[in-house]
Amino acid sequence: MSVVMSNSQVRSSASLAVMDNVMDVAEQQGLQLMEMMQETVPAHPTLGNQIDVKL
Repeated sequence: MSVVMSNSQVRSSASLAVMDNVMDVAEQQGLQLMEMMQETVPAHPTLGNQIDVKL
């Protein structure tokens, strides 16, 4: 019985460790995405203001 409980505790601990790693990676990726979005060059100020329509 104690072996079964020990195995269950090991599995639970391993699952928590994996989930912790996944959360850390997701947080890092989110921060990198935010940095990348802040570094983007703003669009040209007149781009998209006029539309050429020919009939």
